[in-house]
Amino acid sequence: MKNKKAKENRTHRVSLRSRISAVAALLAAAALLLYFGIGSDRLESLSPIPENALVDKPTLNLWYTDESLSDFLAAAALDFSEGSEVRVIPRLVSGLEYLESINEASLNTNMVPDVYILGNESLEKAWLSGLACEIRNGEGYVSTEHFPEAAIRAVTYQNRLIGYPFYYETSALVYNLSYLETAAADQLQAEADALAGQEAMAALDENGEPVQAENAGSADGEDADGSSTSGGSTNGEGTDGSGTSVGDADNDGTDSQDAQNGGPDSQIAQRTQELIPADIDDILSFADSYNAPEQVEAVFRWDVSDVFYNYFFIGNYVDVGGTYGDDEEQIDIYNLDAIRCLSAYQELTQYFSIDPEEVSYESVAQEFLDGKLVFTIATTDILSRLEQAAADGSFPYAYGVARVPDIGGLEARSLSVTSAVVVNGYSEKKDVANEFARYLTESAAERLYESSGKLPADTQVTLPSEQAAVFAEEYAASVPIPKMMTTSNYWVQMEIAFTRVWNGEEVSAVLKDISEQIMTQVTGEAYTEEYIEPPVEETQAEENQEGEADF
Repeated sequence: MKNKKAKENRTHRVSLRSRISAVAALLAAAALLLYFGIGSDRLESLSPIPENALVDKPTLNLWYTDESLSDFLAAAALDFSEGSEVRVIPRLVSGLEYLESINEASLNTNMVPDVYILGNESLEKAWLSGLACEIRNGEGYVSTEHFPEAAIRAVTYQNRLIGYPFYYETSALVYNLSYLETAAADQLQAEADALAGQEAMAALDENGEPVQAENAGSADGEDADGSSTSGGSTNGEGTDGSGTSVGDADNDGTDSQDAQNGGPDSQIAQRTQELIPADIDDILSFADSYNAPEQVEAVFRWDVSDVFYNYFFIGNYVDVGGTYGDDEEQIDIYNLDAIRCLSAYQELTQYFSIDPEEVSYESVAQEFLDGKLVFTIATTDILSRLEQAAADGSFPYAYGVARVPDIGGLEARSLSVTSAVVVNGYSEKKDVANEFARYLTESAAERLYESSGKLPADTQVTLPSEQAAVFAEEYAASVPIPKMMTTSNYWVQMEIAFTRVWNGEEVSAVLKDISEQIMTQVTGEAYTEEYIEPPVEETQAEENQEGEADF
């Protein structure tokens, strides 16, 4: 009886709420009519309510894992939704078991992630799981007209384009331009002083009288002619905090004469460009003669514990997966050039004291921002950090970016990761998903750097600075991270290998170990490499020959 009475009370309360709601709606309508006035001009000016006003647009779900993209994606989703028949809803999710979460949502919910952002190293897994499909490459958008070959290779799997290149990460050489300018001025002054001293001694020997002061002045104007270091002047652009270039230079001697005609400032600019290192050996030469100011703690420091910042040493001579990073038949880790490059890497321990257990990218980046380093290896995030530091006055220097330096004459190549916009194979809205993916990577990407600090892969998108353009050049020449699931632990193993080499282990043996391990994984059978004798350094071989001849 009590239950029946309680039920009647609940029914009464629900009925009462319904009546109150209905009355409120009528009152609101009456108020609206009173405000506009029945038959008044204001009522006539109201736009008619569309028949589908209460029907939501179909939803396109966008998943991503990088929080720094949130503002950009929210704005891009809104802009696209306003001009299309779908509503795009971005969703930030955890990067842990990301593809597993996408798969779960695709198979067991009504909220299928139609589009998602994914690093190219996971594209094979996405494809084999049915979570990626071949893109609708209308008008040949994903081509060299819009993207460098590195980007296209990154999103190609088994000869299919399965993603739209969005943004990238790679490493480049970053330098304190103010320190290089000071070093250039010091070099020119030292050369002028030395030349003046030589002329004075020559005059004293010839006439018994010292050279006149004006002759010393003319010597100062001639000292830069023919003098050069082994840096590559086209290797990078030096800029101040606002992105202003300090000038270009060629090594044919004509610019040197122009610099003389332009005066001391032009000579300094010319010499500064020559000091930008094209090879690791140039950094060593600079360090050998550099008169560092008190605040500089190291000429060159980078994160030797992270393979991403080390990989340029061997990137051009190690092949994992072939051109597109998806071919298990194309693996070449253990070879003579790779041994040479890693040996050069190991030799740097004699010049730069860096503890792999203590160093990190964050610590190195902060040291550069604090003015404690002349050169470092950094990723694209350093640009926005330097811009902010220059703006707030905490970095009172000019800075520049250059391509990673070669290794004793062997070509360097950075590693790159391309984040792609992928259309889910389970999506029922593939057409509009492809439209949105292109919009995101093309039109919307014009605002990508400003909103997130990330550099777009599309070469048609305007870059924010000359420093960013150098990163784009480095990306175009980079080695895309492979996609193969069978070699997914290669990066962990290579990181360990770099640490072993840095700590003094024999280079050839270390490379042999990692090659055998990876090949065993790929082939499914125990694999043994034939040991390669490390190359004898040319200088050491020459010394040995001279010693034998003398004997």
